[in-house]
Amino acid sequence: MDHMGKPREACGIFGIYGHPEGAKLSYFGLYALQHRGQESAGIAVARNQKIVGHNGMGLVPDVFDMTHLEQLEGGSAIGHVRYYGELDTC
Repeated sequence: MDHMGKPREACGIFGIYGHPEGAKLSYFGLYALQHRGQESAGIAVARNQKIVGHNGMGLVPDVFDMTHLEQLEGGSAIGHVRYYGELDTC
């Protein structure tokens, strides 16, 4: 929170349901939302009653490569980008 009690976080969230390439589509959605958060990114998929994910610090293309996306198989995916710091507006 800043001195006025407003949150200082900015995030972008993108989800896909019922598509065999949910992680890849989430990647492109996060890339488009990257202006909302440039500190870290992550994607999680639902596969066989489990949640499998990958995340890391940095820009979306720095966190994910094709190997990561191929390992994130599943029909539903959710991804996020995050920024934490001084923001003028939220």
